[in-house]
Amino acid sequence: MTSIEVQALTKEYGTRRAVDHLTFSVLPGRVTGFLGPNGAGKSTTMRLVLGLDRPTSGTATIGGRPYADLHEPLRRVGALLDAQAAHGSRTGRDHLGILAAANRIPRARVEEALEETGLASVARRRVKTYSLGMRQRLGIAAALLGDPEVIMLDEPSNGLDPEGIIWIRELLRRLAREGRTVLVSSHLMNETASFADHLVVLGRGRLLADTPMREFIHARVEPSVRIRTTDPTALKAALAQHGHDAAEHTDGHWTVHHARVDEIGRIISAAGVPLLELAAQEGTLEQAYLDLTSDETEFTAPSQEA
Repeated sequence: MTSIEVQALTKEYGTRRAVDHLTFSVLPGRVTGFLGPNGAGKSTTMRLVLGLDRPTSGTATIGGRPYADLHEPLRRVGALLDAQAAHGSRTGRDHLGILAAANRIPRARVEEALEETGLASVARRRVKTYSLGMRQRLGIAAALLGDPEVIMLDEPSNGLDPEGIIWIRELLRRLAREGRTVLVSSHLMNETASFADHLVVLGRGRLLADTPMREFIHARVEPSVRIRTTDPTALKAALAQHGHDAAEHTDGHWTVHHARVDEIGRIISAAGVPLLELAAQEGTLEQAYLDLTSDETEFTAPSQEA
């Protein structure tokens, strides 16, 4: 299958460097989450990969070739960058039909894409009557139209209702299982955590991380363990013997920081401490992301602390 290769990619607009010597790969068979604060260069990078902008220096290729050199590119790469791009006076079916004809894609694929994205019942309506979520689905349908090996989506969950968010999550996972190359830019950390296998993180145009998602989280956020017991004295004594401190909370539960639940479970079991609750509190993608990008955010609100 086909990978996306970015090598020393740089894009300058006057004196501003939007993308700064980026190098990373997006490989088949997994969903790669593309993260970064506003102004980090994600959208610019995606435009450079798709040949919509010319780089100042460096290269961006798909299967070893620039996008502009691809024959019938919709069959190779499906992309959603702007859900508002479809002409409002056309029907959803006509919009896809024009794209199919221009890329010699069988007309049957139009109907399949409409079905796959849940738009078959509104295919005859004009796009200007579509909600934001429906336009988003139409953009995804266009990306899938050529049955491409590479899929690039910018904020695909934008405007979708809860059912639509579950649908796009399952779609992305299925595309990766089929061996396709999937790159998804998003600001929704919890949602990205639900589908991404790998992360590429930018800050001010530079590469901050290129790593499997679980490794990204574990490297930046230490796990903790939540405990409830009827014998706090015995709990603290057992943990202290093994070099752990437990912090008490007002609702009666205890937290052991920088620890994993299997280790703490063995200690408590061996000491015979009565348990009401023992649960892992793993770090989240949001915590790890904020830890990494706290100094890379271009636009921030003032602190609300007094």
